[in-house]
Amino acid sequence: MKALDSIHQNYVFDRRIRVLAGHLASMIPVGSTVLDVGCGDGTLARAIMATGRSIDIVGVDVLVREHTSIPVTKFDGVTLPFGDASFETVMFVDVLHHTNHPMVLLKEASRVARGSILIKDHDRSGFLAQRTLKFMDDIGNARFGVSLPYKYLDRQEWKRAFDSLRLVVREERRKLFLYPWPASMVFDRSLHFVACLEHEKPAGVR
Repeated sequence: MKALDSIHQNYVFDRRIRVLAGHLASMIPVGSTVLDVGCGDGTLARAIMATGRSIDIVGVDVLVREHTSIPVTKFDGVTLPFGDASFETVMFVDVLHHTNHPMVLLKEASRVARGSILIKDHDRSGFLAQRTLKFMDDIGNARFGVSLPYKYLDRQEWKRAFDSLRLVVREERRKLFLYPWPASMVFDRSLHFVACLEHEKPAGVR
């Protein structure tokens, strides 16, 4: 496992951060305040802010690491410790499949976000998707003590989750190119997506 961890760190991690930061930053309005839920050490948030779009990001996590790149507040994994409409954008990056309460967290994000909810997660659709995603999680997260319930949703389950909270997809990307070749042939496929969601407007409101 140590050899795989080393390969992941040297071959995948830096590229993933760079590519994800580009995708996410382009979906966040310039000048926004962003809450990064499950931010880890804040490496990705720092990369997003380094794109020069005047984005200010703070984080929350159930485990606050000793050294972080952004301010991080500890929370219980269920209730976001912020008032209604506190942030322009609330962001989840590969977080919701790690929690036993994804709908609760999505509802909390809907409360705290006055603008958009930005999600990068997995789509459990296609050949051997569950096994592939589980393998990816084990390599990327097991060594950090991250909870791994492997609760991946397929495309229809994500749609039902968004519909139930009256969230509409403003923009979605499924070709993310997170992995270099030849790893991309196995691990990219259709297993990843980034979606920018907004609150559904009442009928008659534009």
